[in-house]
Amino acid sequence: MTTPKVRTIGVIGLGLMGTAFTWRLLEAGFAPVVWNRTPEKAAELTAHGARWSDRPIAECDRVVISLYSSEAVAEVLDRMEADLQPGQVLIDTTTGEPAQVEAIGLRLAGKGVRYLDAPVSGSSEQTRMGEAVVMVGGSTLDVEACGDLWPVMGGTLHHCGPLGSASRMKLVTNLVLGLNRAALAEGLGFARSIGIDPAAALEVLRGSAAQSRVMDTKGRKMLTGEFSPQARLSQHRKDIEIIVRDAAAAGLELPLSSLHLELLRRAEARGLGPLDNSAIARLWGVGT
Repeated sequence: MTTPKVRTIGVIGLGLMGTAFTWRLLEAGFAPVVWNRTPEKAAELTAHGARWSDRPIAECDRVVISLYSSEAVAEVLDRMEADLQPGQVLIDTTTGEPAQVEAIGLRLAGKGVRYLDAPVSGSSEQTRMGEAVVMVGGSTLDVEACGDLWPVMGGTLHHCGPLGSASRMKLVTNLVLGLNRAALAEGLGFARSIGIDPAAALEVLRGSAAQSRVMDTKGRKMLTGEFSPQARLSQHRKDIEIIVRDAAAAGLELPLSSLHLELLRRAEARGLGPLDNSAIARLWGVGT
């Protein structure tokens, strides 16, 4: 009997999303080779079958990257540049800046390295459950070369076009998603202010024309004040800054997102940045 080939894959970045991806890979029978700036974050994963490496790019033909920003991605690739090999595929799930994503891709192409931007729409918990939506930008051939990975990373895949297009689409989804969260938080705060139990208001909202998936994923967290992070508020503030800046560069005003950014900065000033993005509800006295 032929022994099945172990599918080794690198994972760079073990924050909330990178950790969720790694668990999914382990459960799907992959052999993740992991790296993080703070090695202690790998302890639980290595105890369950992942392997630590100081040079994951040197050891793997395919590497998933999940970091805070495009600047962090560029910095790590600078650090590991000597290990880049022609024919490799780097799958960058970071919610990055499209222009920087394209610049990184151009640089890697000069070394014969294939690069896909593949940000995910969904929290780390949704990713862990296989319910996230994966958006990918890059050549069709490179996307097809990772066909075994996409069902592991998410429940739905959208090939958005060339490199950078997925990062742009992720910003669009984050704009709408973030405003949905803020609107729900404000609505629950308003309900409380006029004498309506926020829990009762949420129940009615979920059955009304105002319903959104945010009510299912974040409503209970807002009501209970249980803001352990699935996606941090400070991360979303970073994304909205990119959205407002890129819209301004295109000559488009985004009044709702500009106000949303102001609210997120206000929340950070109150120390809510490390908490789940649903903690914005505390600005209206919900979840306190």
